[in-house]
Order: sequence, then structure tokens, then C-alpha cells
Amino acid sequence: MAEAAGGREQPAAGRAPPDAAHRAEEEPEPASLDAGGRRRERRSGVSAVGTAERFPGGTLGPAAAPDPDACLLEAAKATPRRSSIIKDPSNQKCGRKKTVSFSSMPSEKKISSASDCISFMQAGCELKKVRPNSRIYNRFFTLDPDLQALRWEPSKKDLDKAKLDISAIKEIRLGKNTETFRNNGLADQISEDCALSVIHGENYESLDLVANSADVANIWVSGLRYLVSRSKQPLDLMENSHDTPRFAWLKAVFEAADVDGNGIMLEDTAVELIKKLNPTLKESKIRLKFKEIQKSKEKLTTRVTKEEFCEAFSELCTRPEVYFLLVQISKNKEYLDANDLMLFLEAEQGVTHITEEMCLDIIRRYELSEEGRLKGFLAIDGFTQYLLSSECDIFDPEHKKIVQDMTQPLSHYYINASHNTYLIEDQLRGPADINGYVRALKMSCRSIELDVCDGPDNEPIICNRNNMTSPLAFRNVIEVINKLAFFASEYPLILCLGNHCSVQQQKVVVQHMKRIFGNKLYTEAPLSSEAYLPSPEKLKMKIIVKGKKLPCNQDVLEGEVTDEDEEAEISRRLSEDFSREPKLIWLCKELSDLVSLCKSIQYKDFETSMKSQNYWEMCSFSEAEASRIANEYPEDFVNYNKKFLSRVYPSAMRIDSSNLNPQDFWNCGCQIVAMNYQTPGPMMDLHTGWFLQNGGCGYVLRPSVMRDEVSYFSANTKGIVPGVSPQVLHVKIISGQNFPKPKGACAKGDVIDPYVCIEIHGIPADCTEQRTKTVQQNSDNPIFDESFEFQINLPELAMIRFVVLDDDYIGDEFIGQYTIPLECLQPGYRHIPLRSFVGDIMEHVTLFVHIAITNRSGGGKAQKRSLSVRIGKKAREYTMLRNTGLKVIDDIFKLAVHPLREATDMRENMQNAMVSVKELCGLPPIASLKQCILTLSSRLVSSDNAPSVALCMKDTFPYLEPLGTVPDVQKKVLAAYDLMIQESRVLIETADTTHDKIVQCQKAGMEFHEELHNLGTKEGLKGRKLSKAIESFAWNITVLKGQGDLLKNAKNEALENMKQIQLACLSCGLSKAGSGQADAKAKRGLEAIQEKDTGDENGRL
Repeated sequence: MAEAAGGREQPAAGRAPPDAAHRAEEEPEPASLDAGGRRRERRSGVSAVGTAERFPGGTLGPAAAPDPDACLLEAAKATPRRSSIIKDPSNQKCGRKKTVSFSSMPSEKKISSASDCISFMQAGCELKKVRPNSRIYNRFFTLDPDLQALRWEPSKKDLDKAKLDISAIKEIRLGKNTETFRNNGLADQISEDCALSVIHGENYESLDLVANSADVANIWVSGLRYLVSRSKQPLDLMENSHDTPRFAWLKAVFEAADVDGNGIMLEDTAVELIKKLNPTLKESKIRLKFKEIQKSKEKLTTRVTKEEFCEAFSELCTRPEVYFLLVQISKNKEYLDANDLMLFLEAEQGVTHITEEMCLDIIRRYELSEEGRLKGFLAIDGFTQYLLSSECDIFDPEHKKIVQDMTQPLSHYYINASHNTYLIEDQLRGPADINGYVRALKMSCRSIELDVCDGPDNEPIICNRNNMTSPLAFRNVIEVINKLAFFASEYPLILCLGNHCSVQQQKVVVQHMKRIFGNKLYTEAPLSSEAYLPSPEKLKMKIIVKGKKLPCNQDVLEGEVTDEDEEAEISRRLSEDFSREPKLIWLCKELSDLVSLCKSIQYKDFETSMKSQNYWEMCSFSEAEASRIANEYPEDFVNYNKKFLSRVYPSAMRIDSSNLNPQDFWNCGCQIVAMNYQTPGPMMDLHTGWFLQNGGCGYVLRPSVMRDEVSYFSANTKGIVPGVSPQVLHVKIISGQNFPKPKGACAKGDVIDPYVCIEIHGIPADCTEQRTKTVQQNSDNPIFDESFEFQINLPELAMIRFVVLDDDYIGDEFIGQYTIPLECLQPGYRHIPLRSFVGDIMEHVTLFVHIAITNRSGGGKAQKRSLSVRIGKKAREYTMLRNTGLKVIDDIFKLAVHPLREATDMRENMQNAMVSVKELCGLPPIASLKQCILTLSSRLVSSDNAPSVALCMKDTFPYLEPLGTVPDVQKKVLAAYDLMIQESRVLIETADTTHDKIVQCQKAGMEFHEELHNLGTKEGLKGRKLSKAIESFAWNITVLKGQGDLLKNAKNEALENMKQIQLACLSCGLSKAGSGQADAKAKRGLEAIQEKDTGDENGRL
């Protein structure tokens, strides 16, 4: 702390010059002005550092002096990137290269206790003071030595008046959560993570500040909260810091290892002991810390005392970001009790049905000290272990099981597929290898390829026809396939048979397959009475052969069929006559009969396919052909894939076996996108990540808008998908742990400068990328503390990829990545286990993040916390129905216009009311309603600690009734709360009626589905006009179905909100004092809400 304190004595090091003290507080320091005299906003890609002190990644150290004449808008510097959706590719991943520094690194002093926070605050630092008039002033803030007041200078006030008494502070808020921040013209340029507000006085006035980094903001918030919570108790923090439960545990650990009982041990022993407690620490770092501690005490020895051991462990093993979180959720204690943990799990982590006993069980499993386990509290080390455990993994454990409907037709699923499965190297030179099949099948691949050729001794072989040096016996390959076919998944396996054999060896192929696969082989003839393929559920444990088939009307033993394999396509591409007809090959009847559900045919065009293709026939598309079709006929491609299977394979030009982007073809509904498993990289990351969902079974159900017979979806959608509610994804990248040095990077030694890229993959409207700032020379625990926001228009097709890179002049080098479907994200504070370039999980290498998801207009999944955006009625977007040009149908759809507007208004009104309550409670939009009630309950307390409002159930809705005089500032909050309950009530009570009207219009419209062509002909529509009418009809049906579902979900959310509010009120004691009758009535109300909820689920909605 000495460096920070010393910085205050020199005005140039961050404090304003002495003559500035006489300047009026409201007069801004000279700022950069443009030619017109207006203040010029400055934004920088570099974090604001070097004002009073620097605190990168939780460390304190000296810093360079700033220019006091150029820092009016330095608050903007704290935001290296604006937290907004970036759609302009030129704005994505802005270059920010590091600078070279030849100075030595300062010694690190981490924040690991309230004492450290208070020491920092007493030393003081520069903060930006934000005023309602959109002005920002630099002020130097300090905490009085007696811990009784917060002071700042320069100020026009007397020194005794430029202060705020700790006893007057009501709340401390982190983030831009006051009217001043919301209405400030520069708010967008101020980082959410660097903003804080001190609420004080009976009128809840706000002192709004911006720190130069998120770490500094966290120090002030944690320190002030600690002081306020203990304002009525004598504080002697410095002396008592060694009396904490953590210190007692560390002493016990030391004493157990101190065999001589002298209170001292060899440094080697101490190092081993800390390594045992925290295996991720490097030995060199532990030894350096001991030397630093001993140097500060002016001693040099190879022995370590008990106090030095405890100090070293605390500084090395305390992650500041986890400490700040613990203090925040523990109500400013340095440990969590069962109630704190319960609230954290419910409000932050989205865990439902949590009990006190479950929390105590977590404490018993993760708390390291015996005292903590017995008394039921979780200290910083146990809490860190819990956050790192699989229980706080980012991947929702529900999706590690089969969670999707597996009874849909096979064509309604994405299928995990491999290309040239027999290869483990590139397709030009790579030999065939049995391990290619082993790897693919163990990764739940459900479509594998076998290129079969004639072999010696009448035994067929599988080989790379570009490299015949190491062929595989066909018999051996299918024996391995038979053994592992259902090792990772019990759902059907498709064998894509590339037949290059003579008729004689084809018969050997058939004999081997029948003998080895036995009754697993699916050979039942498809039923012409059916319209769709069987389901994965019906085809469990079956092996399906895809290949050519002789015409069913020819009763011959063998015949000619077209050769449409990939090699034939390559030949045609390389020949001068690319348009020549494909060559013919001979096929024996026995092999033809093995092909049942996946008969290979040649694609001509969609019109021909929709008229004459049978559901059991499928086409294979080269990457180039599929890309052309996707661009020219995106809607037709989606409609085609509702009924038929499509296989897409990589371009013949990919001689290095690089991979195509599977997302481009998944967007069109293509089920089988074949990937080169042997080639790692971003495309394989997407593929692997995508098929982690649905229990990793190799089948993923497509979104309903891409399955329903009558629905509209275009793969090239640039905006909102009709009938689908967009979601907002908020990601806060907090910190990284134990990043390894990039492989092959040798120029910089062990030093890396990491940054994080967040990529969104999905439909074109959703694809974007943002990145954090670069953290210089920190691989152990770099602190990023940056928030990002993404709008996702089709959540079911979206994936998020976290990539950690080393910022380097020559080229940014890969450190690790993790790819996950949006649907599998868990909300709250999560650790992401990073994977290496080849896809392996790297031990102890993680990214610490916070996730929140919601619908764009609020709402969202009940367990994924609301993140709302208020939309005024005038700016409200209504999903419009289209005119088909068919009068009888358009008259039906016109009846739905009013109900659709009604449904949108009810949803938006409820959401806007929720946003108002959160704002007035001083909470961020991502807060839960339970957190709102907790905040309210702490305010609505009289001088004798009795609640000034009580829960009052009116017709099963939880109103709050004043018990006496309520201050005006709280009346405003209660009025907003009443409005939220009222809007929720309107939605709950009228949703059924509106929903029925929408559904009736949908059903009435669907009655004309079969007659569309006839109606169009009668109206004189043909060609493109008729197609447009059919497309508009599908659009309208999609909108009606989607809006009905959104209204149904909004009602269920409103019911859940009422239940959560009532539970929170009861747990906070907001029921009339001494009234058992009131409690009983409230509980009856809760039961009524639950019954209403259950009834609706079983009934119409």
C-alpha cells in the first residue's frame, strides 16, 4: 500500500494541482474541445491506467502521471469496447497491439481481505464524479483514518464539508444503476463494471463514481459495504485480520505439518504444503512470494514461520474477483452461511427447489476447515473450490441426458457425420487407419463412410484411393464398427457405402455385413403408405446402409447404376467436359437389397424432388453445390429438408482435409454435414460443441420453424425470425486461470498477454464477434472484467465460442477455446473448462464468466434470469401478417391482427413494469424479482426494525400494503411494484382468451392449406405470384403459432413471478407482525397460484 499512499503526495501522480482546490466543484477541468467549442469525446482501446495507481488483475503498483488537462472523459477509457451488438464486420475484433515495456514488474499485493480494501481506500485514489448534467469531474477520494467519512478534493466546499459520513450511507451499488447514470449523455462510454454509486441520506441521493478499472470499483464497493454493515460496531480490522476462520484453518494446517512443533519449517516443506493445498501454483511463484515477504521484514532465511506461511497462502491463493463476489453475496461478511448460499444459488445461479440442508451439504463437501464444516459456513477457499467444481460448470447437466423428442422423423434431426472416416491425416497423402473409425464412433458419430475397393484374395479392402499403401481389410473394419456402433449412442448408425468393387467382391461385402452385423442391419422395405422416415427411437440399435439401389421394377441379379461418389465428381471437375454424364457402374442385387431407407439418388432441382422423390431417397451435395443452392433458394432448401435427408461433403479442392463451416448448411436444415474429424480447428470446434447437446447421442432436433409442414424460414434471414422470440445474451468475462503458453511460441519465454474473443455462430443475423482488452504479462489469473451483449434471433441454432489468444505482433496465438450451444448455457457465475487446439480438456485451465439470458423484451426462461429492455408503446414492433392475395384466406388472417397486437402489448407492458421496479430498486436489468424484494425489504424497515409494509394477498396476487407512513422515495417504488402486479394480473387473466383467438385463426387458415393451389388458380395467380402467395401463407401460419407460444410462455412466466415474489416476501418477514392468520392466508395464496399454474399446464395453455 506504500506506493499508493506515496502517490498522493505528488499532484502529478494523479492528484489535482494545489491551485485546483480553489476551483468550483461544478467547473470541469479543461477538456479537449472541438472546433465549435463542444467537448470532444475521446475513446481509447487501452484501459485507463496511471492516474493515481494501477490495479491490473488485482495487483497494486506505482503508475505514470496523467495529463490533468486531458482526462475529462477518461471514464470512457475504462471501456475498451462498447457493450453493444456489433454487426459491422469492420468493427469486429478491433486490433489492439501491446506496447513493449522494459521496466521490471512491480511486486504483487492482492486484495484478499476487508483490511486490504480499507487500506487501499485510506491511501486514496482518483475517481470520476458523474453529475446529472452529463458532466464528469476528476476527484481524489480517500477514507478517513478513523473510518468514519469519505472525502474528496478538489471541491468548492470547505474541507470539512466535502465529505460523506459512513453513517449516512444507505446502499452501495455496483454498475450504472441510478437515474444519474441512466440519463447521462456519456453513459454509453462508461463501463458498467467500472461504475459505482453511493446512496445516502433519507432521500436516497446518489454519489455516482467511475473507477479506472473494474478492480478498483470492486475495492471501493466491497470496502464501503463492509464499513456500512459494521457502522454500529467498533472496527479494529488491522489487528483482527489474523483471527479469521481462514487464518485459524491455515494455522492448523501448518501445525499439523510442523513435526517439531517449533512454529517454523523449511521453505521446501512450506512450498510442498502450499502446492498440496493448491496444485495449480508454480513452485517458482511460491518461493518468490516467500522471498518478498521476508525481504519486507528485512530478513533472509530458508525457514518459514507460521505467520509467513499464512500470509503467503492468502496472497497467492486468494482470487480477488472471487473475494469481491463472496463479500457481495454474504452481506459483507468474509464467509457464506447456508442462507447466503441459498440466496446465491436461487437468485444468481438459477437453481430451483434449493433447501437449507442442500446448502449445508455443499458446505460440508467444499469447506476446507473443520470449524467451517461444523458451524456451517463457507470461507473464501471453499467457495473458490465450489465455483471451480463440476456443479458450477457452464454446461447445463440436463443436456448431458437425452432431453429432446426422439420420435420425430429422421429428417427432422441434425446427424453427427464424418467424412472419409478411415483417414487420420489429409486426404491426399493420408493412409487408411482403423483408428479413424474408433475415434469417430467414440465421439457419437452417427454417419460414417466406407470406400470399398477390390482387394487381394477376393477380400474387399477400405483404402484412400490416393494412397494405396496401407489398405484395411473390409472385414476387420466392420468388426470394429460392430463392436463400437452403439458404444456412445444407441441411436441408428448410417454407413455411407462408396462401392468401387467388382460384382464378385460386392457379394463378399454383403456376406461379411450380414454375418457380422446380424439383426442390427436394417433391411425392411420402406412403406409407400408412409410420408416420412421412421424416427431415431424406432431405429434404435440399427445400422442403416446408404448406397445405390437397382430399380425396383427390374427383377435382375445385377444391373448398371450411376456412379455419383465424390471421386466421380472430382473427375468431372478436372475433366474438360464437366457437363458430361456420370459413368455407370455394375451393382449386384444382394448389395442393392441391403439399402432400404437411404437410397442414393442424383439431385436435379427442388421442383422435381418435391414432385417425384420418395421419402426414403436422399441426395448428396458437394460443398460448392450446396452453397450455391443455399444462396439462391434458401427457403426451398429448408422446405426440402423437412421431408428428405441431405448429405453435404467438403469440396474436392480441400486436399489438406480442411473443414467447411457446418453452420452454413445447418441453417438450411441439412442433416448430414460430413466433417474431416482428423483436422482440428474452429470448424471442428463448432461441430463437436454442437453435438454435445441432447446427451451427446449424435442426433439434435431441428427448431420447430424448420420442421413444421407449414412454416416459413429462410437460411439467409437478416433479422427477426417470424414466430420466434429473440433473446439477449449477456456475457461478462471476469478472469482466466492458469493459461498455458501457446504451443510453438518460444520468443517470449513464459510470458503471455492474453485476451478473450467471444464468437456467436448461428443464422447470419446472429453471427458476430467481440473481444476483451489485452491483459499484459499475466497467465496465472488475468482479470478482464468486461461485459458484452448479443441479440440472438434464433436461439435454437446459436452457439457461443470462447477463444483465448495471446496478443503478439507476429500473429495472435491460440491458447484455448470452448464452444457450447446457447441452449446448454447455465446462467450465473460459471467456470469454462478450456480445450486445446485438438479438442482435449486442459487441466485447471479455465475462464471465469457470468452469463444471463432473456427474451429481447424481457421474460425468458424462468431459471435464466431476466435481462430486460424497456420498449415504449410508440417504438413497439408488432410482427406483421402478409397479404396472400387470396381474399377468403386474407379475411381470416385479418381477424388475427387485433389479438396479435393485444398479445404483444400485454407482454411488453408487464416487462416494462418489471424494468421500472428494478430501476427504482437500484438493481441492474439482469436482477431477479427475488433480489428486488430483498432490496425493498431492507429499505422498508422502521426505526425499531419492524417492516413498514406487509404482504397482502388479493385474489391470489401478492400486493404490498403500507403499515404506516412511508417516505416519498419509497412510495414511488411501491407504486411501480403495484403497477407490475397489475400488469401481470391482466396478462394472467386475459391470456387464455387472446390465445384462443390466435389459435382459432391459425386453425381456420390451415383448413385451406390443401386448397392453396386451386384457390390461387381461381384468383388467376400462377408462377412466381402463386409461389409468393404460398410463402406468405406459410409466413402467417408461422407468426400465429409463434405468437401464441410466446403469449403462453409469458403467462407461465408471470405465474412463476407471482410465486417467487410471494416466497421472497415470506422469507423476508413482510407479513403482518404477530399475525399467524396472515401467514396462513399468504400460504393459501401460494397454493392457489401453484394450482392455477398446474391447471393451466394441463388445460388450454
